Amino acid sequence: MNAPPTFESFVLFDGEKKIIIDLDTKVPNAALFTVNKEDHTLGNMIRNQLLKDPHVLFCGYKQPHPLEHKIILRVQTTADYSPQDALKNAITDLISELSLLEERFRSAIQDRQEGID
Repeated sequence: MNAPPTFESFVLFDGEKKIIIDLDTKVPNAALFTVNKEDHTLGNMIRNQLLKDPHVLFCGYKQPHPLEHKIILRVQTTADYSPQDALKNAITDLISELSLLEERFRSAIQDRQEGID
């Protein structure tokens, strides 16, 4: 089979960074973020969170190839807001939303278990 070894999909090798930032010289206030060892699951969540921000003008992502375990996220913001700040705020908000979801889920499970007992 031609598939790469399974561990390559999630293990960072020596010198490999999780996120690589490249400023886009053709578009003002735009940057490309290459996120290694991630796929559509994280890419779509971050893209949706970024699009909720009124300072973000454009956001999209792509996975270059199914066998390459990375996504490329393109973000363009207004002049007074950097793409790096937008990504940082989006990730912080996403972590908060997921923590709230986990808390509500655990509460619902506990309520259901108490109702059975």
